[in-house]
Amino acid sequence: MNDLTLIIGNKNYSSWSLRAWLLLTQFRIRFKEIRIPLFDAKTDALMAQYSPSRKVPVLDLGGLAIWDSLAIAETINERFLDGQGWPGQPNLRALGRAAVAEMHSGFGAVRANMPMNCRRKVVGFKPDAATQQDIDRLNELLGQLLEKSGGPFLLGDFSIADAFYAPIASRFATYDITTPKPVSQWMDELNRLEAMQQWLSDARDESETIDASEIADA
Repeated sequence: MNDLTLIIGNKNYSSWSLRAWLLLTQFRIRFKEIRIPLFDAKTDALMAQYSPSRKVPVLDLGGLAIWDSLAIAETINERFLDGQGWPGQPNLRALGRAAVAEMHSGFGAVRANMPMNCRRKVVGFKPDAATQQDIDRLNELLGQLLEKSGGPFLLGDFSIADAFYAPIASRFATYDITTPKPVSQWMDELNRLEAMQQWLSDARDESETIDASEIADA
């Protein structure tokens, strides 16, 4: 077994944790998982043991802690995937990196107003203008990647880009967001993955609730 430990938050709510966990799991890299419930009385003390940033996810490489999901993804790609986390085709690889960077730093309205909640189906959700603008950009971007690559995943084969946009697929399902056919097909393909099914099953089994992420139906 690789000397790897991934520290994550609640599977139902932690979108950043999903990214690192899905990448490792889909590529069948063995690791130990430590889950820290978020916004709990013990969260701060537990975070202090594992996370230099006091946030999740954190990848522990036998005593070397790598925080931030993008740094984790690139470390996994470099050390365990021989570069296969990105496509071999240079133009697709460049587009994928741009898309992941946009996801990493953008879409603040979706993050704020559509928190990830794998257990919920919100009926009648009506996005405000800023959130709708983010949704439109996401549909545009995902569609462009699928058109360039030919699918079925964003860059052809499963890649770091799919891991980074997996929480968007989850959010779109939760809030019943309308998507173009290619994007809907990508979401279906992603949700058929055994790794994604395992994450969603684990999320449903969690008992913790974070009130701020439990948006009421309209």
